[in-house]
Amino acid sequence: MSVDNFRAISLSAGIRCLALLLLVAVIQVLLEGFFITVQAQPLKNLTDTDPDQPWEITADRFQYDSQAEQYIAKGNVIIKKADKKLSADFVRFEQKTMQAHADGHVVMTSGNDILCGDRIDINLNTETGTLFNGTLFHAETNFHIQSDRIQKIGKNAYSAEKVSISTCDGDHPDWRITGRNLNITIEGYGTVKHASLWAKSLPVFYTPWLAFPVKLKRQSGLLTPQMSFGDRKGSEYIQPVYWAINKSSDVTFHEHFMENRGNKLGLEYRYVLDRDSKGALMYDFFHDRQIDDGTGTSSSDWGYDDDDYLRPNRDRYWLRMKHDQALGFGFNLKLDLDIVSDQDYLTEFKDGYTGFTDSEKYFNSTFGREFDDYNDPIRLNRFNLNRIWDSYSLNAEIRWYDDVIKRRLEAEDDTLQQLPFIGFDVSRKKIFESPLYYDLDSEYTYFFRETGTRGHRVDIHPRVYLPWTCKGYFTFEPSAGLRQTAWLNDRYENEAAVKEDFTDRTIYDIKLDLATEVYRVYASSRTATSVWRHTLIPRVVYDYIPDLNQDEYPDFDEIDRIDPQNKITYSFTNTFTSKCLKPATNNSGGSIGSSPPALYGYNRFCRIKLEQSYDFNEDREPSGEPFSPISGELELHPHDMISLRADARWSVYDDRFVSNNISLKLTDRRKDTLFMEHRHQDDDTRENKIHSLYMDGLINLTGGLALFSEYERDLRESNDLAVAVGFRYRASCWSLECTYSEESDDRKYAFMVTLHGLGGIGTQF
Repeated sequence: MSVDNFRAISLSAGIRCLALLLLVAVIQVLLEGFFITVQAQPLKNLTDTDPDQPWEITADRFQYDSQAEQYIAKGNVIIKKADKKLSADFVRFEQKTMQAHADGHVVMTSGNDILCGDRIDINLNTETGTLFNGTLFHAETNFHIQSDRIQKIGKNAYSAEKVSISTCDGDHPDWRITGRNLNITIEGYGTVKHASLWAKSLPVFYTPWLAFPVKLKRQSGLLTPQMSFGDRKGSEYIQPVYWAINKSSDVTFHEHFMENRGNKLGLEYRYVLDRDSKGALMYDFFHDRQIDDGTGTSSSDWGYDDDDYLRPNRDRYWLRMKHDQALGFGFNLKLDLDIVSDQDYLTEFKDGYTGFTDSEKYFNSTFGREFDDYNDPIRLNRFNLNRIWDSYSLNAEIRWYDDVIKRRLEAEDDTLQQLPFIGFDVSRKKIFESPLYYDLDSEYTYFFRETGTRGHRVDIHPRVYLPWTCKGYFTFEPSAGLRQTAWLNDRYENEAAVKEDFTDRTIYDIKLDLATEVYRVYASSRTATSVWRHTLIPRVVYDYIPDLNQDEYPDFDEIDRIDPQNKITYSFTNTFTSKCLKPATNNSGGSIGSSPPALYGYNRFCRIKLEQSYDFNEDREPSGEPFSPISGELELHPHDMISLRADARWSVYDDRFVSNNISLKLTDRRKDTLFMEHRHQDDDTRENKIHSLYMDGLINLTGGLALFSEYERDLRESNDLAVAVGFRYRASCWSLECTYSEESDDRKYAFMVTLHGLGGIGTQF
């Protein structure tokens, strides 16, 4: 079977599987009907109590009517059982029907629910009844619901006619929602008709119907939508629907409406098999109404200038997946998929719920592996099997680099694939009882591509070390490696060239490493309990690799062309470390009656390194420049609120900085931050020339108000790359964030209002 047929069959089967999963999910949704109502789990503390446990009644005075089987209690009346409690000034309780009528300063607690009002009629068995002129408070979600008539229609369900809802404390909340016909399920959803949002006494907006979550547990239902407006897509609305399939898997469906482009459907399926095995699959698809075929203004309206290729396709999609699987016996399997329809898709959909930024953030935090850059048209797909021992590691994988542009244009593809790669490495180990040590790097790779040279390669590179210490004055470590490489070729790039099917290469390398360490300890003038140490490490390293003609070998990657080396590198590293006595704590160890042991803290507050190389091979050239640029590195942490890093390379022949970069980060006890970075790289090629400035900062003006900004400028081209300013205000029960940003001729205004307990309401332009 050809590769094209295999890929087509795999893609077709994948689409059918996704469609089947989507169909099953929709059927499940329709059967359960959770678009309209949500079945919430009953509260544990209401269902797990012993039904035979008696109710206890206390009061200042009470009487019992045996004929009517009623208790009548007056003054500080309390009726309680397990975690349920009813208190009032007056209570009439019918033991046969378990019906209670309470009046005056009524307070009823049931699990996390607290009902307060003038009077209540309730059945203590079924926990259904009516509260008059009262308030419902749910502790976990901090919901306050006020109404002149609240009906408790179930153990965790309520309804009311005229209501006021808020998660703010106090008689005059910062925000509240008023409306009619409230239906609410704790650990579920609430709905209210003719809802109005109020900020203090100011009405903000009105909606004829509103649904909101009242839950902390993982549960199926609608998630907070996203709204925006722009030139390319017009009005946008993204509505996610969450389905908690079971304890170990869930799926989120996305409906992404775009006024100018069409309707994009997406799903995110997540699962956990065991402690070390998990996975996530995400897929988006839509039929684009707009194309970039080069006619008229299609390229400027619907294309991008970062490549020279058009985008005439209408069917657009992005499939990404990562999976980790523990196989037993220490073996682990990893799978990475990244298949996109065209080179513009990830740029077009960089933001939002299903965008590149959020997807990469999720996969990186969950699996520790990122994607290729969003503007990279070559995407890595990988299947990996590995095993790590104490001193050995085995790594076997299949790597397929998908060139999106060549695949879409059906052009000849010379992208180099590794099908497979197998690596076996040994970390440094001692050779029996001898003073020698060794390590090993080895690999086998089959390089495949549709056009061009392809074949097998085996590379084995053992290395032997003989470390030696001269009475603590210095260390000297000579080492030698022997690299053996063999190629077995299937096909050559130039079929007319006369080459051997099998070729091999043997090349050695030598390294001599000489270093010493001197230090001095100084007492601090500020306190007798603080000292600091200055350490100086001079090091000289000599590297030698012979010059070998390698033109006859295939050229797959850097291993096939080993550059000759004959150079000496010398460096000086200075470190400054402080040692301070930590404050004593009550939990310190030590015997009874003795002082706790002293605890010290260490801080390497400064590191300075200078390095240069001399190349003997370059010295033999008529116009050679044997001395490399002098490189320097600086790390400075004089305080836990100050951090400075810098590096530079100075050319001794041109008397100028080839590169110099510096960054500074300042923080304070209020968590205010300021970060600045200046980057300058002036290599010979224009592509490697960089001169930019980046800054971002956050200032907490008050306990709830913070200002933030971001700025990046290309100093070489004298244009701004990114500008953003905004503020964030956080109160006890709500928050507001407003942002203005400019990036690549794209101006955007955004705001987000979050009502704690309800979610976010926002838009961006």
